[in-house]
Order: sequence, then structure tokens, then C-alpha cells
Amino acid sequence: MKAVSIREFGRPEGLAVIDLPAPVPAAGEVLIATEATGVGGVDAAIRSGAMSAYGFTEGHIPGGEVAGTVIAVGDGVDASWTGRRVWGATGTGGGYVEQAIVPVTEVVPLPADLSAADAVTLGSAGVVAHFGLAHAHFAPGETVLIRGAAGSIGIMAVQLAAHGSAAAVAVTTSSADRGRRLRKLGATHVLDRSGNADGDAPAGYDVVIDVAAGEHLPAFLDRLNPNGRMVVVGAVAGRPPANLGTHMMAAFQKSLSFATFSAATVTPADRNATRAEHFAAAGRGEIQAVVHEHLPLDQAVLAHQKMDAGEVFGRIVLTP
Repeated sequence: MKAVSIREFGRPEGLAVIDLPAPVPAAGEVLIATEATGVGGVDAAIRSGAMSAYGFTEGHIPGGEVAGTVIAVGDGVDASWTGRRVWGATGTGGGYVEQAIVPVTEVVPLPADLSAADAVTLGSAGVVAHFGLAHAHFAPGETVLIRGAAGSIGIMAVQLAAHGSAAAVAVTTSSADRGRRLRKLGATHVLDRSGNADGDAPAGYDVVIDVAAGEHLPAFLDRLNPNGRMVVVGAVAGRPPANLGTHMMAAFQKSLSFATFSAATVTPADRNATRAEHFAAAGRGEIQAVVHEHLPLDQAVLAHQKMDAGEVFGRIVLTP
């Protein structure tokens, strides 16, 4: 089968198409004939070499989620999975392939009216957005700011906050066009990347969901109302500054809360139940999956070039 691996850390051109033997599922695993693979920000971070300290090496196959049809099962897996259309989590890699191995505990059946591309746009992003808001103890009637809202996680957070009866859903993004598109998805106010607001945006927010992190994170902590909560769910802009703790202590009397959130802290059963709810809602038209572009698997370099250039609104999907 064809796969895409990281031949050399750094630029997107370090990705290479390779040939591998067709995999065989072990006990507790299924083999999925891939119809769609989501291209995520973490894929780009791993490819760049920024996460090599976490054990990623050259030769790694990126891709954390796939959708397609189960074509084989390993020992101990119910044979009824065979032939079913599913979404599956490949973890920190292994998704840029024509056939993917996935633990059966990380597989969710797809509704007949949901495409594979939509599934890999919603599957991981929806879980992060849903539980990120829960981690922030978001409640109806509160104001929410979503920083870095043009990616798949931010887009889902906008929709979920709006459906959750937020009093306001403000977003930061890089262009007026993206702002208009986010308004159609439920945003009520659009800020630029520095946090400069349009018109009558709230001065403060009860909840900030931050997909970006990076050196400018403290400026958005300052946007929190008293008793406000910030949850960082991604770090596409890198690590926050070393003086973050000092910055928080300077706002001691506002009783602010700062947290990070990783979907790894949620049980597989709870993650899969949430995914099933999102897939069903998307099938009914209640949630929108925003696919930026479909590209063939062998154009993964182009997909990563677009990611690095900041051109992507939603998610790029690779297809075999």
C-alpha cells in the first residue's frame, strides 16, 4: 500500500510517498480501507521537528484520524465490524495510509448520511472543542472568546458555544473573509489576531478557549472577567512566555483560572459517545463540517504547504 512518511524533519518537502506491505490487524484491532484522512495542526508540528523531544523520529507516518470501511478484524474483535463504514483514531500517527490499523476501542460507526471527509473533519476536533468548553465550566449566558477560530477545533468550538446559548461568541482570526464565515457558523463578534475588536464586542469574557497559545497568550488572559477561565486546547503558535505565572499572579484579585486540556484525559467511551453525537448532529444539518479542500494522499506535501502558509479554513482532507 501507499503511505506518506516524514523523510526529513523541517519543511513540507520532507514528506515522501513510500510503499509498505499491507498491514494485518492484531488482537483488538481493525483494518480500515481509508477513504479520508484528516490533516491536523499536530501533523504539521510533528513534521516540522518541533515535537521530536516527545519521541517522534524521522520515518514517522503522520495522521491521527481516518474514515473508511473495515476490511479485516483481529482476534477478539466482533466479526460484524467487517464491512461497516467507520471513523477511527490512529493516535499520534499512522493515518496517511491507504489502509489503517486502529484499535477497535477507537472506532465509531458512521451514519449513512455522513461522508468520510466530514467525519475526519469533526471526529477529533469536536471532542477537543466539546470537552474544552466543559473543562472551562462554560454555562449558558456566558461570554466566550475563541482564539484561533479558523481551524477545525475553533470552528467546532464556535458552533458548540453558540448552540450552548452563549451570550456572545467572539473569535480571533486573520481576515475579514474568515470573520464573515465564522459569523455564519455562530460567531457574534470578530477580533483580529491581536484581539482588536469590531464595534461593540465585549470588553471581557467569562471563558477563553485558546487554540494558539504562543507569546501573546497573556494578552488574552487579560481579557477574562473576574472568575473567568482560560483553557488552552492547542499550541499552534508555540509555547507561552516563561513569565506566564507572574502575569497571572499580577491579576490575583480577579480570581482567574488557567488550564490546559488534552483529549487523552477523556475515556475512550466518553470520546466515542461525543463523536457519535456530533456525527448524528452533522447528518441532521445541526453542525457543519468545514472541509477546506480534498487532496490526493500523494499530495500531502501541498497540504502541509497550505497549512504552513496559514491558508486553511477548516480542515484539509487527504484521499487515497
